[in-house]
Amino acid sequence: MTARATLPYGSWPSPISAADVARARLRLSFPTVAGDDVWWQETRPEEGGRTTVIHLKGGHRTEVLQAPWDARTRVHEYGGRSYLPVRTADGVSLVFSNYEDQRLHRLDEGDPKPYPLTPEPAVQAGLRYADYVLSPDGTEIWCVCEGHIAEPPEGGDTAAGIRRAIVAVPLDGSAADDAGAIRELVTGAHFYASPAPSPSGGHLAWVQWNHPRMPWDGTELRVAAIEDGTTVAPRTVKGGLTESAVAPLWRDDESLYVISDWPGWWNIYQVGLHGESPQALYPAEEEFTGALWQLGGMPYALLEDGRLAVLHGEGDMRLGIYDPETLDLVDLEVPYEDWHPQLSADGTTIVGIAGGPDLPTSVVRVDTTTGRVEGLRRELAELPDVAYLSKPRTERLEGPFGRPVHAYVFPPTNPEAAAPEGELPPYVVFVHGGPTGRVSKDLDLERCYFTSRGIGVIDVNYGGSTGYGRAYRERLRRQWGVVDVEDAMAAAQALVDGGIADPARLAIRGGSAGGWTTLAAATQTGLFKAATSYFGISDLQSFAAATHDFESHYLFGLIGPLPGFERAYEERSPLNRADRTACPVLLLQGLNDPVVPPDQSERFAVALAAKKMPYAYLTFEGESHGFRRADTVIRCLEAELAFYGQTLGFEPRGVAPIDLTVA
Repeated sequence: MTARATLPYGSWPSPISAADVARARLRLSFPTVAGDDVWWQETRPEEGGRTTVIHLKGGHRTEVLQAPWDARTRVHEYGGRSYLPVRTADGVSLVFSNYEDQRLHRLDEGDPKPYPLTPEPAVQAGLRYADYVLSPDGTEIWCVCEGHIAEPPEGGDTAAGIRRAIVAVPLDGSAADDAGAIRELVTGAHFYASPAPSPSGGHLAWVQWNHPRMPWDGTELRVAAIEDGTTVAPRTVKGGLTESAVAPLWRDDESLYVISDWPGWWNIYQVGLHGESPQALYPAEEEFTGALWQLGGMPYALLEDGRLAVLHGEGDMRLGIYDPETLDLVDLEVPYEDWHPQLSADGTTIVGIAGGPDLPTSVVRVDTTTGRVEGLRRELAELPDVAYLSKPRTERLEGPFGRPVHAYVFPPTNPEAAAPEGELPPYVVFVHGGPTGRVSKDLDLERCYFTSRGIGVIDVNYGGSTGYGRAYRERLRRQWGVVDVEDAMAAAQALVDGGIADPARLAIRGGSAGGWTTLAAATQTGLFKAATSYFGISDLQSFAAATHDFESHYLFGLIGPLPGFERAYEERSPLNRADRTACPVLLLQGLNDPVVPPDQSERFAVALAAKKMPYAYLTFEGESHGFRRADTVIRCLEAELAFYGQTLGFEPRGVAPIDLTVA
């Protein structure tokens, strides 16, 4: 065995490059299974973040959509499943949303080019489509439609220019030149999700909600009869103002399943159509789904024998089989420890997206009869030597007032290097976005980029995160910028108190809402010596006025309604406390970001210059919310590593120093 070199933390040699991380930004999502066929979405950083659709049949993998076609919907700006395979007399057609024009298109098997199903944007400005399902008679696509008028009424709020409905789009293409051929099935609410016709086509179920609620606050599961292709007599069968009911799944023509957090955790219920009381199938202090940020995913699926493939757990989600007859829930023996809420099933086969600490996120197929588990496609084609992969520790820390704080600790790990005796490592607190999101212990090459160089990571599921019940989520209600910051600080302090991290070399970083927490922490405490914000929010009032409709009232729950809470918005905003920034800051911003506009970072940079606090502000043309291009990812990671080296006192290998501005 080769002796390990003694080198300071942060300067260890690593085989994991920023380019490797960029290649690992391949994203797999929303698989669908039908017989021996499997489809999924594949987002590729080397193609500028283009999303294609892959078809696997008989072991042969085919790219269905060739460049420049880009299957990506912008409904709610976060999109979701952007395709639907449709079996026809001539084979299998693919219906998809094209990113550039947001029109629905259809690609028939054997044809070289798709053709449009919906009007050009000039005919019906700003129409977007998501959450597709085939109509009972097989002639239409039923889906959520989001319409953006060119200019909202003067003096109106963000929502004034937005209208949504569940619509029926003809599969024959007749609506491409005739907008009147698109029929509206359901209207009247601000938001819709999960249109689901009953097995015989006699009813339609869907989820809806209204401002100012988000879908994890309060939604309604509605059901209407279908008569002559239209919906009649709609009524609410589950959910309400303070209950999140999501993911309707028909059991038969007279009842359906739904996941509701009425008891404080997202559990599965059976609901009848004739006034029967909802029946909890497996009441447990576990979550059976996650937050509805993207449309089109399902966290459970019906098998041919009536059993359910389900995801459940506290934090990471396991795959199990629930039998409604015996009430038993049995976890399957699979090597993947965490599953995304995107399952599909047909017969005895389940497909999903899953990963683990030493397994890259993959499209996985499970045969429930034989127990066979296959990884069909991995986000990371080649793994680094497992000796460079940090083994996570699950931590339940204590925050202020005895509150629990959930986190994963990833210590520095490198088989080639060891630190000098007595040296404590630098640590970076990773703060996820959302803030109603969740981080898992799945393999993340971005974390490994730092840990393999001798920089520890603690990834925090702060109060407000999903995965730990409604009460944990609602700790952030009107406390954003307080609880999240306190929990991030508690995580860092726990490392210091445990003799794990160097108190003089703590950093914090996050993107979007995680960027907000990062900037808020930098302006509230001297605990951190460096802060990195990826497209983070710095000013609440301007963000509330400029952000997109889906989140336009999100702050009402996180901070308080407007008008009325202006003072809280001012006091919480890092921009208004920029003169108290206690450490250097790295700001990274896409210039085409519709969620967190560039002025959020620009104005904070100006404030840092006025304070004469060292900072760097890097911008990226063509990047939206969440960087997709390989060259952007490489530049950001190398700049971030150099930034930590300069601010935390070590010399990283292979990256050029970053220019820090001190006005």
